[in-house]
Amino acid sequence: MFDQALKFLLDTAFGLITYAFLLRFAMQWLHAPFRNPLGQAVVALTDWAVKPARRIVPGFKGLDGSTLFLAWLAQFAWLAALHLLSGLAAFAGAAWVTLALLAGVELVKSALWLLIIVVFAQAILSWTAPDGPFAGVLNALTFPFLAPVRRRIPPLGGTLDLSPLFVIVLAQLALMLPVHWLEGAVLTLFR
Repeated sequence: MFDQALKFLLDTAFGLITYAFLLRFAMQWLHAPFRNPLGQAVVALTDWAVKPARRIVPGFKGLDGSTLFLAWLAQFAWLAALHLLSGLAAFAGAAWVTLALLAGVELVKSALWLLIIVVFAQAILSWTAPDGPFAGVLNALTFPFLAPVRRRIPPLGGTLDLSPLFVIVLAQLALMLPVHWLEGAVLTLFR
């Protein structure tokens, strides 16, 4: 019972920080505006680590390498904490490599889940509050993924846009097939 409560607290704390770093990276990469409540919250949650990390980890072709590295590091620490909580022995050399690779795979999974959540939120808010405070950031985060689908699949009846549904289904398929296979490959590689 105590282990479950501790796992819940670890999942909550590490999940919040990992997704905050990942969202900050996505917002910078997709040029989403930070002058909104969501952007300000993300900056407040991550500035303490991003600013010092920028002195050490350089960017690459306009991508913020420090924020992506911190997202991976938070995911790695999350997996290491869960590993230690499960009562497994201390880390051997192969365990560190496995956790490092698994953290990368988990980060891809987190990015796909973030995409699903953002597309879903954007679809709901486009019906209820299309000009709300989150519209700009959600549109910027979803447009690169929805636009190619919208070009190929026109709205039904001229008004019903199914592109969010297709993007969510494709992201779910990516989670089920290549990402699941990659996760299994990493786990079996070091057994």
